[in-house]
Amino acid sequence: MQKSFKKMLQGYREFQKKYASGDNQTMEKLADHGQSPETMFIACSDSRVDPALLLQCNPGDIFVVRNVANIVPPYEIDERHHGISAALEFGVCYLNVKHLVILGHSQCGGIDALLNDDQLEQNDFITRWVSILKKDATNNDIDQVAQKSLLDSYQNCLSFPWIKKQVEQGALAIHLWFFNIKDATIFDYSFENKLFQPLNGAEENF
Repeated sequence: MQKSFKKMLQGYREFQKKYASGDNQTMEKLADHGQSPETMFIACSDSRVDPALLLQCNPGDIFVVRNVANIVPPYEIDERHHGISAALEFGVCYLNVKHLVILGHSQCGGIDALLNDDQLEQNDFITRWVSILKKDATNNDIDQVAQKSLLDSYQNCLSFPWIKKQVEQGALAIHLWFFNIKDATIFDYSFENKLFQPLNGAEENF
C-alpha cells in the first residue's frame, strides 16, 4: 500500500513536469481560457477503466463523469439530488460537447450486483442505483447484460429534452462503447447493424 501511494506521488511530479513547467504551460492555458472539450464520457468507477488513460488524453480533452456501472438515469424533475443529470446538463448545455460516449466494460461489478443483489453484504445504495437498469431474468451473463445496459442508458439519454433536441439537430452524437478488459479492446455499437464492432477504423463516425 505504501509503495502504491509513493508511485502516485511520483506520478504527480511527472504530471507537473509535463503540463506545468518549461515551454508546456497546458494547465496555465486551461486556467486562463477555461475548458472546451468536444467529448463527454459517462464511464464506470472501475479502477481498470479510465477513459483518459485508455485514450491517452491530455488535460482538457474530455469531460468525464464516472459512477457504478456507467449508468445514465432517466430524466426526472423532483427534489432529490441528481448528480449524473446535473453533469449531463453542464456538458451538453454549457460546454456544448459534440460527442457523448457511454463507456461500459467487461467484468463490471455494478452489473454483477444487479444480477446477484442477494449476495451483497453492504447494500444501502448499490441495489437501488443499479435497479435503474432493466433486469432480464433469462440472462445472467455479466458482459452481455453490461452491453444491453448501454442501450438502456442510451434510451434514458433521449428522455432528457435538451439531449434529444441536440441529437435530432445533429449537434450531438451519442456513442456506446464497450471495453473488454482482458484484451484491452474497445467495441463501438453500430446502430445500423445492431451489434458491437471493434472501434479500430471507426474514425469516420467522429
